[in-house]
Amino acid sequence: MLNSVSDPSRRRLSADDRRRQLVGIGLAMIIETPIQDLSLDQVAAEAGISRGLLFHYFPTKTDFYLACISAAGRRILRNTAPDESASGADQVWGMVTAMVEQIERRRSFYLTLVHGSGVADPRVSEVYDSVRSVSTDRVVGALGLAPATRPVVHAWWAYVEDRALSWTAVPTDERTGSLPELVSHCETVLQAVLDVSPDASP
Repeated sequence: MLNSVSDPSRRRLSADDRRRQLVGIGLAMIIETPIQDLSLDQVAAEAGISRGLLFHYFPTKTDFYLACISAAGRRILRNTAPDESASGADQVWGMVTAMVEQIERRRSFYLTLVHGSGVADPRVSEVYDSVRSVSTDRVVGALGLAPATRPVVHAWWAYVEDRALSWTAVPTDERTGSLPELVSHCETVLQAVLDVSPDASP
């Protein structure tokens, strides 16, 4: 009896708290498991509820997956947020480094975010667009760029993501170059595209 009272999965939670709990469990699982392979039975068991009750909080499997994807997108933005007390260049360095590290830790999830693999719902692209949009605004703000350069920076992030996905696809001991070298390369590319942009001045 004492165990059931102290076990948070057995306590009666509010609907919002239960949803947050279930999404938190899903987030922990998709670090190692592609989201389309996520077992709702395992999620429910971890939460101490039935699979049927899980569908009370998330009407469909896709709804649950999208809640996890949205939460992961918010987590990516938190983990890649720049240190606003640093110089603009250092902020960009930190953002790119953090983004590559995020992609390395959650590569299968990021592939779902970019390509929508395993979750055929247009709302997946909305999460991805939000991550890219906020990341773009952060770079524009850090470097004091003119708003008109935003499409250039937005496209550059796509390059960074593609390079990170390619780099992390290779086993660590077989990679060409280090993480700092990859980040430095991405910074060089950003400067190059800004140099040929007529709207790069603030």
